[in-house]
Amino acid sequence: MAKETTKTIAQNKKAYHEYFVIESFETGIELCGTEVKSIRQGRVNLKDAWCSIDNGELFVKGMHISPYEQGNIFNKDPLRVRRLLMHRREIMRLLGQVKQEGYSLIPLSLYFKGSRVKLQLGLCKGKKLYDKRADMAAKSAKRDIERAMKSKSQG
Repeated sequence: MAKETTKTIAQNKKAYHEYFVIESFETGIELCGTEVKSIRQGRVNLKDAWCSIDNGELFVKGMHISPYEQGNIFNKDPLRVRRLLMHRREIMRLLGQVKQEGYSLIPLSLYFKGSRVKLQLGLCKGKKLYDKRADMAAKSAKRDIERAMKSKSQG
């Protein structure tokens, strides 16, 4: 059997800045045809998206998929609430963690797996301001070290 290829469409870089990602899950997403065509063109934004569990179903809110240019009456609202597809047992486990431990469900990336659109969902805990500062300082130090090593190897 041929291995399915994955092609990343959009990533939520803000999520990694704002949250600690504890665990990540792969979910399917319920879309209409013009939304899939718009996603193929890369016209999707996950920046302000979040997920919630209502009546045992998982929904993504705030995910913006631009209307498809060639679509007409079939175009849907760009910010409509979309259902995520996941096993009920997994959804109930996530619900327990969100309710008891105060975690958030944040979309991390959107990608094609074969011909299907998948969403990587992160179980996240919010960062405090000092955590963000520490992360930025560590990234900056790492970048400086790499720059110094590169200039040393060239010279």
